[in-house]
Amino acid sequence: MNAAIKLTKDDAQIGYILKGYPRTSETFITNEIRLLEKMGVGLSIFSVKKLEGQKNHAMVKDITAPVTYLPQADALSETRFSKWLIDNVPKFSNSHAQLFKKKPLAYLKVFLECLIMSIQYRTGFFELPREVFVKEFLQAGFIANAAMESGNIQHFHAHFCHGATTIAMFASRLTGIPFSFTAHAKDIYLKELNPGNLLQKKMRRAEFAVTCTGANEWYLKQLAPKGAIIHKIYHGLDTKLFSNSDQEAADKQEEKLPVLLSVGRLVEKKGFDYLVKACAILKERGRIFQCQIVGGGDSDVTEKLVRLIKDLDVEDTVNLYGAVTQEELRDIFKQATVFALPCLVVDNGDRDGIPNVLVEAMSMRVPVISTDISGIPELIDNNVNGLLVPEKNAQAMADAIERLLMDSALRQQLVEAGRNRVCKDFDSQVTTLDLKDLFVSRLADRSEVLHECCAGH
Repeated sequence: MNAAIKLTKDDAQIGYILKGYPRTSETFITNEIRLLEKMGVGLSIFSVKKLEGQKNHAMVKDITAPVTYLPQADALSETRFSKWLIDNVPKFSNSHAQLFKKKPLAYLKVFLECLIMSIQYRTGFFELPREVFVKEFLQAGFIANAAMESGNIQHFHAHFCHGATTIAMFASRLTGIPFSFTAHAKDIYLKELNPGNLLQKKMRRAEFAVTCTGANEWYLKQLAPKGAIIHKIYHGLDTKLFSNSDQEAADKQEEKLPVLLSVGRLVEKKGFDYLVKACAILKERGRIFQCQIVGGGDSDVTEKLVRLIKDLDVEDTVNLYGAVTQEELRDIFKQATVFALPCLVVDNGDRDGIPNVLVEAMSMRVPVISTDISGIPELIDNNVNGLLVPEKNAQAMADAIERLLMDSALRQQLVEAGRNRVCKDFDSQVTTLDLKDLFVSRLADRSEVLHECCAGH
């Protein structure tokens, strides 16, 4: 890397393409942006959706990067496509007209590719074209034109390798600006999100790809051996913010009523129904405790959990709470005796990578229990810094919870090892530095190429 290259907010910038910003459940992205800025990387954020009713974490106030919200396109499912086009194309027409004037050949090539993709990636031979690619092309054109007008965006980076990365790929083809992406969980494994060979195509065209677990890294390398270089970078955590003194942890163990905590979006892959069943088993055994499940999410999953809690007669034991900010969550962790998250692989392939709440709990010196799927064993070493049980097994989950509730010495052993594990490999100051180095090397290379081009003239 050229040491003379310095990145500032007025110089070379990364255009971050997100489906929604700031999203309460995506603290790892918000923290990543905050730390990259702190490390001197210039950023511009493009948010496809303008989110309403979100709880913002305190760190959002520290981010100074400009945020551009795209024109809000209607949902494709709410009307006929012809009507959708009439209602939504005008929102993007000015940007596309300007873009066509600047780069007509590139524009026509990408538009043709968009149409081909909409036919190529249909769900069946006799099915209608996939209209979402037209929507993403319109959105990409808006970003591409904005990037060309700004003149200082030299790289696009998208989070999640389905919609946001499709937009980044189109914007890259329209402008010649390279792109990369971070792949996380269901965006990797659900075929309907990247039908056919679409994910492989993105991997071949990207400058590089990042993913948050070794399990994901292995899968992506097998999927596209000749694709972009895959970099495993764990989601980092502010270990200073998520900390709990030894004395506070010790005092917590002396509480009369143990608190079993679980945190996450109320979606199927979190396995909360198995946690509720485990609580019912423990109640039958005469164990007295309180279980708190914290997090908003899917209304259908929430309704099923409410019914299950009632059917199993654990309404006096299990309580559901809505989404909270990081600051509120820290206080909740301080009251927890045990943290349990029974993650599972859904029938359609959806799964977690390494849930951030597990890292947060371990950093807060709360003993953790989870399942031995996906990237979770990369964080939790069974019987060393936490406990692992098989997925979809309420009996095993109940046994593990009971073991920790009854053994204070084991809890203390696990929490110290857990805190050490997080500080060693999941501190965001270290993990974000790895990402920053990737961006800096790309921007430096591109700056050198631009400098040589300009010198040639």
